[in-house]
Amino acid sequence: MNEKLKIKISIADRVYPLTVEMSQEEGLRSASKKIDGMIKQFEENYAVRDKQDVLAMCALQFASQLEQKNVDNSIDGTESIERLTKINELLDQYLK
Repeated sequence: MNEKLKIKISIADRVYPLTVEMSQEEGLRSASKKIDGMIKQFEENYAVRDKQDVLAMCALQFASQLEQKNVDNSIDGTESIERLTKINELLDQYLK
């Protein structure tokens, strides 16, 4: 059963009420803490005029990290090789 949970997440001194799956709560709370930490870091290191500028920089940072991880995985192929190895092992077990 997918039980919904009502939580409040604070980002950049604003509270956002959300209704989420219980399994999502920990990830959302962790993400909001990382965002607030990044906001603080940007405000300390750069002359920031507006919270929106800081939030845009946080979004860019998170998006670029995700994209870089995708690029690294496609170049490296380690993840794909591991998956193919597991599939191969499963097929060997099934065919024996």
